[in-house]
Amino acid sequence: RLIVPSAPGGAPDVLMRALAAQLSVQMGVAFVIDNKPGGSYTIGTMDLVRSPPDGYTLAYGNVVSLATNRALLPNIPYDIDRDLTLISNAVRVVNLMVVNNNVPVKTVQELISYAKKNPGKLAFASDGNGTTAHLGVELFKSMTGTYMLHVPYRAATAAFTDLIGGGVQLMMVNSPVAGPHAQAGRVRALGISGSQRSPTYPEIPTIAESGVPGFEVVAWGGLVGPANMPKEIVTRLNTEIRTALATPAVKERFRALGAETDPSTPEEFRELSRRETEKWARVVKFSGAKVD
Repeated sequence: RLIVPSAPGGAPDVLMRALAAQLSVQMGVAFVIDNKPGGSYTIGTMDLVRSPPDGYTLAYGNVVSLATNRALLPNIPYDIDRDLTLISNAVRVVNLMVVNNNVPVKTVQELISYAKKNPGKLAFASDGNGTTAHLGVELFKSMTGTYMLHVPYRAATAAFTDLIGGGVQLMMVNSPVAGPHAQAGRVRALGISGSQRSPTYPEIPTIAESGVPGFEVVAWGGLVGPANMPKEIVTRLNTEIRTALATPAVKERFRALGAETDPSTPEEFRELSRRETEKWARVVKFSGAKVD
């Protein structure tokens, strides 16, 4: 069982299904995706925490559950160091900043100017508190001196539906979710959150090159297990994950979705969690972001 603590159809769900399909082939055992959205990833993560550490229940752990929650949630119900076994990172995804087609801006600089002239008029959606869709815009606000209202949703798909319909005006969301809509003209893409342009969307400038130097937001995630998993099981799973991520089928599937494979050792995965926790804690403190 692979717990994905977000709704079906979002980037984590789509990417983990691709990885799970390859792992099923390699290991000769079916991987069943179990979507458990809500609570800023805490509902699905707590299900994992309460599971036996035998290697048969895993979960998708990412920048939310392994980093931003520590800074954002006053009473986080799990301790990453005590309750979880980090097995391997798997994916890196940049975000696209997109706006509803009726918003009168076509560039990041025009957005900054419009937001400053109309403080609070723009509402931005996210797929939950603490996600990069939420804190990425908080970082943008802090670096540009703008103010926009945060509207959290339970799922990226629901948020995007409202963005297209005009219920909210802006979103900074994983490129696998936003990219196809931007290419189809349903929303307007202003910038990409990585430090370099995406090979999937080379025509979209980075936010950093569009007048916000140093801006970078990358979503990441991989597989975690309950605490006290035997070392031999962790080693076997890490090897299988790395092998799966190296296959042409998985690499191409990830690339088609605007993502990159990014395997790691368990130790590297834990260090990534630590670094990102420190980064986003500074953003939360500076912005005053709270769970709504």
